[in-house]
Amino acid sequence: MKPQVSVIVPVYNEGEAILRCLERMLREMRLPAEVLIVHDMPEDTTVPYVEQVARTDPRVRAVLNTYGRGPANAIRFGIDTALAPVVVVTMADGCDDPRQIDELARLVDRGVVVAAASRYMPGGQQVGGPRLKRMMSRWAGRSLYTLARVGTRDATNSFKAYDTAFVREVGIESRTGFEIGLELTAKATRLRLPVAEIPTIWLDRPLGESHFDLGRFLPGYLRWYFFAYGRRLAREELSGRTIPTGVVPAQRGPQDSTEFEQTA
Repeated sequence: MKPQVSVIVPVYNEGEAILRCLERMLREMRLPAEVLIVHDMPEDTTVPYVEQVARTDPRVRAVLNTYGRGPANAIRFGIDTALAPVVVVTMADGCDDPRQIDELARLVDRGVVVAAASRYMPGGQQVGGPRLKRMMSRWAGRSLYTLARVGTRDATNSFKAYDTAFVREVGIESRTGFEIGLELTAKATRLRLPVAEIPTIWLDRPLGESHFDLGRFLPGYLRWYFFAYGRRLAREELSGRTIPTGVVPAQRGPQDSTEFEQTA
């Protein structure tokens, strides 16, 4: 049966901790799905445990990213590999609520191109995380929602569902961190396509240690933050300015590995 939703999980040496993430995810999802665990190198410590789960649950696949190392390239590769008309990006660290994967996917099935899990709308909450990062994320979300009318109060959250055809049409330009979520929200806004949100409770990383590098990722976020405020674009204009993602593996870039973590 063809999956209705493809779940993209970028990983970096999660090891045995991935078992807890997968157990919760597979227990909570009800829609026909595939779960793509995207890793950068064959020797990633996550792979043996993913293969262990895959032997008993055909929904799960370990997928080797060939677009270049780092979370942005892993997410790009996962989306290009996806078989379903809806993709959901979620993290392996336990911060996201897997019970909401189906709900986000159903919003896209009903016609939105981006469905966001929002920490900052009524009913949402963020528990823990660095104070500066929380403040910046909340400020960015509120200002984009109020001034740019992006359709969600939490544009920087990575936990989102997307219309797969929309992503492949507009392309993904991000190559560094998790700013992909903001990029695609900003592009949907400039095209005047529907974006929706549901409240979520985000819990600070319970599995492993975070290595989020604010200084390294901030320029990418700022680029797409300001892009969201531009005039309306036609699809031809937006498609013309992007590098199509395509399904042909790109040349591997410089070795730029980073531990994956839910961002902003």
